Amino acid sequence: MSLLLLAGALLVVPVSVVGRLKALRGRRPSGLRWKPPDRVTAVVVGAALGLVGGIGGALAGALIGWTSWRVRRARRVERSRLRASAAVAEGLAGFVAELRSGAHPAQAAANAAEDAEPPAGRVFRAIASAAARGGDVEAALTDPDARPLARAWRLSGEHGVPLADVLEEVRRDLRRRIGFAHRFHARMAGPRSSAAVLAALPVFGVLLGELTGSGPVEVLTSTVAGQVLLVVGAALICVGLAWSARLTRQVVT
Repeated sequence: MSLLLLAGALLVVPVSVVGRLKALRGRRPSGLRWKPPDRVTAVVVGAALGLVGGIGGALAGALIGWTSWRVRRARRVERSRLRASAAVAEGLAGFVAELRSGAHPAQAAANAAEDAEPPAGRVFRAIASAAARGGDVEAALTDPDARPLARAWRLSGEHGVPLADVLEEVRRDLRRRIGFAHRFHARMAGPRSSAAVLAALPVFGVLLGELTGSGPVEVLTSTVAGQVLLVVGAALICVGLAWSARLTRQVVT
């Protein structure tokens, strides 16, 4: 039962806190050490913790470990995309200013790339390289974070709209999307916490049964029906966690 509490705690711990803890450990010296993927580690740890409840407990722990990893990975990807969008929007401000001052797109993109944060720097360097040799800038923007810029470049070329004006609208749209995403996350903090609490309620139900002398732990760990119910219950908890994470997730694209 402790593995369910552990999984709930992992889901509500902010990803930024985990990142800071990893940074405090510092970099390890490079060598031949093999580090298993995070998803494998999550499944193995969950199964090991649940093994005290028998084979059914190990399966339940593996399911919860996998689900915890999936939910946390989705949050990391979402935060990474938000940071990428913010970096592109920030770089576009300098890019547009350079274009309006009369700079060539290649030079303006190169100057914007110098001060831009990853991955925006890579995007602006691709623009600078393609524009400098007179290539197809839209085709060079293959990065997913550069899709709005590629569409803006095509729009400017097809309809003769000033590139600076189109890119400025892209920048404003990105800033609006980012602002909406931040407000959305702030409002979803409560529902996400509630989902984690609801996922832990079955554990408290089992503990309450033990306090009243019903002996649910013995049934779950020592009978075939109990083992099956343990796996089914864990699977239902995982489905609920995954579904609530999907409902409370908003990706800026």
